[in-house]
Amino acid sequence: MTYRDQYSPGPASGAQVRKDGEKWTLILVRELRHSPEKVWQALTDPAHLREWAPFETDGSLGTAGTRVNLTWVGTPKPFETTVTRADAPKLLEYSDMRWELEALGAGTRLTLWHSIDRRFISWGAAGWHISFDVLDRLLSGTPIGRLVGGEAMKFEGWQRLCAEYAKQFGVEKP
Repeated sequence: MTYRDQYSPGPASGAQVRKDGEKWTLILVRELRHSPEKVWQALTDPAHLREWAPFETDGSLGTAGTRVNLTWVGTPKPFETTVTRADAPKLLEYSDMRWELEALGAGTRLTLWHSIDRRFISWGAAGWHISFDVLDRLLSGTPIGRLVGGEAMKFEGWQRLCAEYAKQFGVEKP
């Protein structure tokens, strides 16, 4: 039995949305058992991102002003983005995402602000929920492998999370 066979995502939690007209921002908060420095490396290093994130980059995200090609899993081509803020290990901004890391005892409170099309807000919340679980297990030394895109949608628990987040946010499930 693998670690993935033992994985089941918990209930929808730690997420909210902010609406400003047509602009919607998904805000996710997760407490991780790892230091901000360790989490920072997982957020900025392309090799680490390929292990848990729903996108890949062709370069490090750890330095402000850096331009990288970012490719979301399941999309046909990358787009160029610039790291607009990189204050290790506290704050990272690029594209439509802002990551904040706050030391919390021996761990980290990780907060992600992600601008997202309102039609996909529950999908995004469910996807990030699973990605953060994968990240936590990766950093703990019990990796379950990246679960993103179409693969995540087939994974037991994703549909449930999507429905729970849709209900929590008061939106239709796509």
